[in-house]
Amino acid sequence: MNILRAFFIYLSQHRGMQRLVLRNPVARRASRRFVAGETLAEGVAAVQALNRLGIHASLNYLGEKTTSPAEAEEAAGRYLEILGAITRERLDCNLSIKLSQLGLAADAALAERLLRRILEAAGRDGIFVRIDMEESALVDPTLALWHRVWEEGHTNVGLVIQSYLRRSEQDVAALVGTGVRIRLVKGAYLEPRAVAYPRKADVDAAYRRLTEVLLRRGTYPAIATHDPQMIAHARAVAAANGIGPERYEFQMIYGVRRDLQSALVRQGYHVRVYVPFGEQWYPYFMRRLGERPANVFFLLRSVFAEWR
Repeated sequence: MNILRAFFIYLSQHRGMQRLVLRNPVARRASRRFVAGETLAEGVAAVQALNRLGIHASLNYLGEKTTSPAEAEEAAGRYLEILGAITRERLDCNLSIKLSQLGLAADAALAERLLRRILEAAGRDGIFVRIDMEESALVDPTLALWHRVWEEGHTNVGLVIQSYLRRSEQDVAALVGTGVRIRLVKGAYLEPRAVAYPRKADVDAAYRRLTEVLLRRGTYPAIATHDPQMIAHARAVAAANGIGPERYEFQMIYGVRRDLQSALVRQGYHVRVYVPFGEQWYPYFMRRLGERPANVFFLLRSVFAEWR
């Protein structure tokens, strides 16, 4: 893992820095490049703007690691509000959720009950739900919970696989035959070398291998990347195997490579943008800054412009 990314992941967990940034008006404005806003109305407006450009969306209410049943219930309520807005506004939009928000780390039974409530509501309106994958310690609990609801018939729910985890190829091999829709990402958490590949070249190689498996054997996979080389690889694999663009989609993050998003849409590919909103935007914002030097330069330009 490069030093820049590790530094910003550290900052994402630093409470003192979080208090400082949340009070800074420049940082709050800069965060809007990557976060649609703090309210559901702002998230809906961002999705509507994307839909007008022919881009699909996935709404996510920001927040991680609830520490009480009340917080988990509140997060579930927010997710249900999002589902209502998607239906009411007729958005071309999925819902992305984090099981840690539903209390998975503290009370797996509660998280399971809340997840069922969300999936039942989504199923009634035909909305697809994606379970985001979090740090490695939550991978097994996440997969176990997904398996239970999937076996009960909740097939409107998908998963995320992170290519930087050494275990991911084994996980994909076990999942690919089930019919679950998988989003492939590189990974954004700080993990030990025994768990995750430390070198970018190894992460990229794993991403390419997993892309090939998912395109050839998966069910409508989502290739989530802003890397032109990974996108070109996916397109080449699809073309070589006679896989049309209707059988998979590219996914990107709100505010990142908007030029590439539009270009792929013009070329006839399905593109879905991950649209986060909520008051707890700081950890997400820090991780986005750590992913690309260009994101840091964007923040510095904003600070300099405000100072000037």
